[in-house]
Amino acid sequence: MPNSTRVVLADESGHAVGSALKSEVHHLDTPLHFAFSCYVFDSQGRFLATRRSLSKLTWPGVWTNSCCGHPAPGERIGDAAHRRLQQELGLTPTKMGMVLPDFRYRTTMDNGIVENEICPVFAAFVTDGEPSPDPSEVADYRWFAWPSFRDRARSGELQVSPWATLQIDLLVNFLDDPKTWPMRDLSNLPTPWDRPLIVGG
Repeated sequence: MPNSTRVVLADESGHAVGSALKSEVHHLDTPLHFAFSCYVFDSQGRFLATRRSLSKLTWPGVWTNSCCGHPAPGERIGDAAHRRLQQELGLTPTKMGMVLPDFRYRTTMDNGIVENEICPVFAAFVTDGEPSPDPSEVADYRWFAWPSFRDRARSGELQVSPWATLQIDLLVNFLDDPKTWPMRDLSNLPTPWDRPLIVGG
């Protein structure tokens, strides 16, 4: 089992160059590191939005995509996404794929804390049923018709996290039905996601 309390640091070319404790990596000069975002949909095509726990260091209480996380040293990013969906929401997807493999962002909170991530985006599909959120990660959740959530987030009617705002501006290029989105299968991911993120490799 990888050490999920550490995150993998990256250089500007997207190579793993070290690791740091997750509890210490986010600050006023956060180094570039690997992460992921996941958008969960049910069989009706509804999207699962979550509100971040008020105890989170970054963007507490903000509505966002279904799940976020960091691959640990030695962990494949697809495995990390599966792990976090189970840990945060009690969900096991029946299908998952990468929809925005090249997403990267840097943003700063009002208090100066920085997020700085290479953060590919996944879509995951689950059978009908309600999640079982971990309250230390998720304060609330809500199901939306995807076009409604997308359009309300883009118009500013619904305030969402800065990374979700940027991601939605790219996902708008896909069709309204998430089942039709082009996805990279987790068994055939492009470099560097086709191997575990080995620090110093």
